[in-house]
Amino acid sequence: NRQIIVDSKMSLTAYERWCSAEEEDERETALKEHVRSVRNHIDELAGKDYQSIEGITSLDYVLMFFPIEPAFGTAIRADSELYEYAFRKRIVPVTTSTLMATIRTVANVWRLEKQNLNAKKIAEKAGALYDKFANFLRDVEDVGKALAKASGAHESALNKLSEGKGNILRRTEELKTLGIASKKEIPPTFQAVLDENGPELTTVPDLVDGPENSPAENEEQAQSA
Repeated sequence: NRQIIVDSKMSLTAYERWCSAEEEDERETALKEHVRSVRNHIDELAGKDYQSIEGITSLDYVLMFFPIEPAFGTAIRADSELYEYAFRKRIVPVTTSTLMATIRTVANVWRLEKQNLNAKKIAEKAGALYDKFANFLRDVEDVGKALAKASGAHESALNKLSEGKGNILRRTEELKTLGIASKKEIPPTFQAVLDENGPELTTVPDLVDGPENSPAENEEQAQSA
């Protein structure tokens, strides 16, 4: 959405008089008028300030088109500072041989500028994506640590439940063997643990040992027997 402003309203009346004049004085006068006409048109274009018009995204320079190329060359030869004068006012004189080349050059510059802008945006988006991915990997790592910790706690709890002499799992199963009323079965996983740890007991070990008898009580019990 950019525009290149090309002005083609250059007056060449004085140049035509210079071309058709036969007397040297007439030619010199017409040439001075031609140079003055070019400078005046440069000032007129600079005063229009096309770059400030709302809705126009143009170059900082306006192309001033000479439809007759010798008219520009004649003005430059008569006033060697003319091109610099125009350039300072952000006006670029162009002719039939330089107009398209100038437009193509500007288009290529704009294309490169857009590519550079896109490359910058791609780099920014890639950086943001990389940061998010790094944060995601950290979260995955934290989840893995939490799962490992939970798995270790789960295994420790199972070991406390099913290992050791008189463990809770075996004592509970022995209650069923002794005839308690139950509608549920121990899951196969825990039943396999029972099978690996040996045959079931026929009695339930005392969960709490009673107090020991004194020697006198033991003797009294023996006499009674």
